Amino acid sequence: MSDGSDLSSKYVLQTVGFDARFPNTNQTRNCYQNYTDYFKCVNAKGEDFAPCKQFKKAYNSLCPNEWIGKWDDQRENGTFASSLEP
Repeated sequence: MSDGSDLSSKYVLQTVGFDARFPNTNQTRNCYQNYTDYFKCVNAKGEDFAPCKQFKKAYNSLCPNEWIGKWDDQRENGTFASSLEP
């Protein structure tokens, strides 16, 4: 059986750094804001624009997967609550 050392050399686990806009421990708003900022950034600059990837990394770290899936479905159906236009 593997002892897991192979995985630890491949992946670096990091959490999102402090964001002064969201000083409280409840990170729900931070999660939502990073999700919307990512798609606004992608719409404005394209998926390959490196700063957009920071928003994606942040929302993937902060948001529950169920929320992300729900919001993705809403975006596809055109029923997402926020405008994602830049």
